[in-house]
Amino acid sequence: MISRRALIQSIAAAAPAASSLIRKENSRTGSPDWQLTRVRLDQGTRGYRTSLVEGYCSQQSVAAGETLKIFVSTRPARKFTIEIFRMGYYQGRGARRMTVLGPLQGGPQPDPPIEERRLRQCRWEPAAELKIPEDWPSGVYLGRLNRIPGQQHEHAWQSFIIFVVRDRRKADVLFQVSDNTWAAYNRWPDDYSMYTDPRHAWAPRVAASFDRPYGKYAQIYDHPLSIGSGEFLLWEFPLCYWLESQGYDVTYTSNVDMIDPGQFTRCKAFLSIGHDEYWDVRQYAGAMASIKSGVTHLYLSGNAVMGVTPFQPSHSGQPNRVISREGVFGGMYGNFNQFFKEPFPMEGPKANLLMGAHSVYPFNGGDDWKITKPKHWMFDGTGVKAGDAIPGLVGWEFHGDPAPIDGLEIVAEGDALSGGTRPSHWTATIHPGPKRNFVFNASTIWWAQGLSSPPGHILPWSHWVRPHGPDPRVQGITRNLLKRALG
Repeated sequence: MISRRALIQSIAAAAPAASSLIRKENSRTGSPDWQLTRVRLDQGTRGYRTSLVEGYCSQQSVAAGETLKIFVSTRPARKFTIEIFRMGYYQGRGARRMTVLGPLQGGPQPDPPIEERRLRQCRWEPAAELKIPEDWPSGVYLGRLNRIPGQQHEHAWQSFIIFVVRDRRKADVLFQVSDNTWAAYNRWPDDYSMYTDPRHAWAPRVAASFDRPYGKYAQIYDHPLSIGSGEFLLWEFPLCYWLESQGYDVTYTSNVDMIDPGQFTRCKAFLSIGHDEYWDVRQYAGAMASIKSGVTHLYLSGNAVMGVTPFQPSHSGQPNRVISREGVFGGMYGNFNQFFKEPFPMEGPKANLLMGAHSVYPFNGGDDWKITKPKHWMFDGTGVKAGDAIPGLVGWEFHGDPAPIDGLEIVAEGDALSGGTRPSHWTATIHPGPKRNFVFNASTIWWAQGLSSPPGHILPWSHWVRPHGPDPRVQGITRNLLKRALG
């Protein structure tokens, strides 16, 4: 009969393949040079793109063994290289260089026409193909495009491309990037986002394509040295960096992958991060089903699950390469009749029934994260007391209007000021699931800013408030939530 000690040793010997993957990856040597150094925007500071060298990928996410096509345009024609980096901790450097492609010959590729629904879809020829090696771990990958100078006094101009390497393994933590929202706010090539329709910032039936480069951030502040990276470096990288620094068993996915409900149930904890505004209704259905099956959800995000954006095929018929704003999760609730100017063709289920709280209007502003239930287990060991507040953590959008869910608790709340004058009540909530799991809603886009400040990241500022950066209380709360979620 096998002894208890031998059984434990046997289990330990079988477990490390999955649980130690991220720790082993981050023990590798990181790259001291992965950021953009030389960026020049078209139209100077008013530009949204850098046509000197820019590109995009054929898929939002790709699995090991699959081939990713990379589309690049250079104006004028120049040779270029592509350095591929996996983002993580890597002894504080934030990334590891995985490979270099090129030099490759580049040339101008055409700007796409303006289609119905203000849609801009590039039809570029691929510049490179990359078969993802089997030993590349799941993660967020940046490709740095480096244009090689063709004549004297010319700079080696740069920009990024971005993609996710996904897997199907069982993991403790599933990190979903919010790339639907990146696409919705992307103003490439010249102010053509889902927010720049002449009718209204939230006009219905406006579409956005993933078949185009990511332009300069359209939100909060100008940061051209992030161009091409979507909004990963802005909202999500601090959480990626912190999770991997702590050795959590984390795997990564894009929004589009989550239309497969099996993605949710391969993890113990699902994470929504930063600005996760746009979902397909199939994502909602899979998320709700996974909570009922015992998966814990952590919404470390604000303005999440608000816009109904079904995935649609591209011009070539490739599935899931276009999103279109077709409705609102929960319909016209609260004060939103003061904001929406036109009816929507669809209505999604209420987001607060999923997350505990959802977007409220006015939805722009900021506040300190004021703790109301300091004796809750999530605050164990953090030293917080009733009335304590984490400065500037709430912003620039948030959640409120708690749902009537049995056992739901408001653990922090307050009033954010929209425009500096109009109060809007926000609530951070937690409620139990049916199988000892739970759902936590941080009610702020800026939660990740309280966890770390990695290389290449700068703190946001909006509506006269800003987060202060890493805070031991935010780190402690997050550790407690993950400890309970992972058992």
